[in-house]
Amino acid sequence: MNKTLLLAASLFAAVSTPALADTAPQHTFTRDGDTYVYTTKQVANRTIISGRVLNTGDTFELAVRGNRVTGVTGRREVSFSVPAASARAVASTAN
Repeated sequence: MNKTLLLAASLFAAVSTPALADTAPQHTFTRDGDTYVYTTKQVANRTIISGRVLNTGDTFELAVRGNRVTGVTGRREVSFSVPAASARAVASTAN
């Protein structure tokens, strides 16, 4: 569970503003020796973060709605709150 929370925290910390394009740009970051590749997109009133861990092949999909995050990482369901400023930063990358 700690690794799951670290993944989510790292995703929020690694958010950068993407260039405008027709397809969602991929973001990449490395934490604790694992490399994560993900995209973000806006769907209705939530931001979807989808990606995978390159080292293990594990996939994840997280939905950010307000300051609440729910989803699946690996085969585990996750649900937690994040600071509102972090949630807004993630949502801004999906626009």
